[in-house]
Amino acid sequence: MDYMKYIRRKNFPLIWCPGCGHGIVMKAILRAIDRIGLQKDEICMVSGIGCSSRLPGYVDFNTLHTTHGRAIAFATGVKMANPNLHVIVITGDGDATAIGGNHYIHGARRNIDLTVILFNNNIYGMTGGQVSPTTPIGARASTAPFGNPENSFNISGLAEAAGASFVARGTVYDAVQLDKYIEKAILKKGFSVVEALTPCPTAYGRRNKLGNGVTMMKELKERSVSINKAKNLSEEELKDMIVTGVLVDRELPEYTQNYNMLIERVRETKS
Repeated sequence: MDYMKYIRRKNFPLIWCPGCGHGIVMKAILRAIDRIGLQKDEICMVSGIGCSSRLPGYVDFNTLHTTHGRAIAFATGVKMANPNLHVIVITGDGDATAIGGNHYIHGARRNIDLTVILFNNNIYGMTGGQVSPTTPIGARASTAPFGNPENSFNISGLAEAAGASFVARGTVYDAVQLDKYIEKAILKKGFSVVEALTPCPTAYGRRNKLGNGVTMMKELKERSVSINKAKNLSEEELKDMIVTGVLVDRELPEYTQNYNMLIERVRETKS
């Protein structure tokens, strides 16, 4: 496919560091959109603040670069104003599940028809390398120079528990599989999350002596196990492993449809 037809060339070069996996996720998103056949004006891409949130500046869709942690809140407003748009939220582990945690939970609870692509690199990469909700316990960060004492979120599990229609997890190592999850998420009616694990060799890898981007990609490969294989493994065998695949795919009432039905009922009672 021709990636460049979706790209704003004037905003290049990218700000992402060498070895960062965010560009791989961006191309996976574009492949999914291209396969579905969506027109540019059928899409609105919304982001907050962070490394991943710079992505909408590089792509030629309707885009909205908003404030820290509020991408899902802004995206909710866009979807309510124009339910026909495919609204795609680009966010990171800190942006979505720390300052934006309540929006993440309640977007899933409402099951509003948004596609959330959540870039998980285990750190606040752009704002100084601070601990994020997904930084593993014991890992070093600028705010945890002796190791992170906190337990980390299972952010895909959080979306499932809160009521999302679709949840999948993939890694940038298996980029072809990742774009298939994104395609399914865009086509799914309801709140859909794709957690994309991506290396941050600069802010996270360097502090934790994990090597360069290639080394960190190999680690993603070695630690990944499909959901089907995971079913046959013990809890001990799954420790520190990354379970990939479609974790949730269910039919649930969608918020904008429910809201429009409410409006019609009220109009009928007033007429």
